[in-house]
Amino acid sequence: MTTTLPGPDTAAPAAAAVVFDRLRRHLSPKLALTGGFAGRGAVESVAEGCRVTLSDGRTALDFGSYAVTLLGHRHPAVTAAVRAQLDAMPTATRSLANPVTAEAAARLSGYLGDALPKVYFGLNGADVVEVAVKLARLATGRPRVLAVRGGFHGKSLGALALTHSPLYRRGLLGCEVDVVHVDAEDPAAVGRETASGEVAAVVLEPVQGENGALPLPTEVLRQWCADAARDGAFVIADEIQCGLRRCGARSVALADGLPVDAVLLGKPLGGGVVPLSALLCSERLYAPLAADPFLHSATFGGHPLSCAAVPAALDAIEELADHGTELAARLDAVLTGLRERHPEVVRAVPGRGLLRGIDCASPQAAGAVVLELAATGLLVSPCLSRPTTVRLLPPLITTDAQLAEAEGILDAALAAVPAAARTTTTRTAPAAVPDTAPDTARTARTATEGGHPGAHT
Repeated sequence: MTTTLPGPDTAAPAAAAVVFDRLRRHLSPKLALTGGFAGRGAVESVAEGCRVTLSDGRTALDFGSYAVTLLGHRHPAVTAAVRAQLDAMPTATRSLANPVTAEAAARLSGYLGDALPKVYFGLNGADVVEVAVKLARLATGRPRVLAVRGGFHGKSLGALALTHSPLYRRGLLGCEVDVVHVDAEDPAAVGRETASGEVAAVVLEPVQGENGALPLPTEVLRQWCADAARDGAFVIADEIQCGLRRCGARSVALADGLPVDAVLLGKPLGGGVVPLSALLCSERLYAPLAADPFLHSATFGGHPLSCAAVPAALDAIEELADHGTELAARLDAVLTGLRERHPEVVRAVPGRGLLRGIDCASPQAAGAVVLELAATGLLVSPCLSRPTTVRLLPPLITTDAQLAEAEGILDAALAAVPAAARTTTTRTAPAAVPDTAPDTARTARTATEGGHPGAHT
């Protein structure tokens, strides 16, 4: 199904002004400020595929949306499945068994090769992070959890304890989870901690999206898995951003041969149409919930309207998998060329598959690039934990012509970075974020000076 995109609307400026006024009054003045900078006074109106149309008629390629739109906007197969469920039974009684939820669970388990047969559905990433840690602590009777420096796992209190950036934990000390953050460059880090017998789980992202699209060393992760298994701790792979073919594989951890006990999926799991996340795990980790299914429950967990999207989304992702591999190779060539043409701005182009970063000389350079891209027709995502990095998350449906269009916009934006924000300093990849990481919120406040235009929550 195609949609006729609207042209310029003469009433659009007044209507957009109402939107910004409501944002200031009822949500946050900063949301109004940053949205105003990004859209130059216009707001998003309608979207289809890779393209978003603004209220003033301009369009932009969407290589952002925080990894949700892997299939682009309004994929026809997914929207059709959700529409059909909306007409049949959009919500569940919670008393009767629901076939849509059951089918989604079976499809997901089979999608990862039945290695992780148990499924729990949430609505966002933090939901399944919380339940995974809760189950690990209950199944082991142990209090401590290990997470990785630079990692991001959500902002609810339990998930926030795992999130490394002090920016989001400031003023919230005393989170219920006892967490130790380990260094991704240290193969012995997990073994030192698990030897105490107090560690319930190790939670890690194979590719740290918010930390500059940084892949963690596979050999280090393999050693961590071995040490955790030796000492009876679970390993939980948070692939909410990097899984589902975003980085090439259905599951990055399983494809890399890591014997994990759980994989967390989300963001594009609802096909870019509905919110959905999932924990897929072993029988042993799931045992407390199998014994008492009400041990952890949510009113909208396994919501049929969201679960209806799963079969269509997985089918569409697999149909596009080969194209995604080719697209990733072309994207790598594009980013390599940009780095060679702009060495004074671009320090590195880290990442894997279709989760890539442009690590810039300074937060001011990255902020200037993000603002210029939005103004000239390319939407990207800044990195919460690394404000020097601009994150690119192109959909699987991106065409060669659209990638070439994006390259031209990126080239011009990098060339336009002010001289004061440039440097000749280079390095091969972002390092782990220190506890003294730059304050992204402060950078957002200086958007007019080149800082990042806001943070995803």
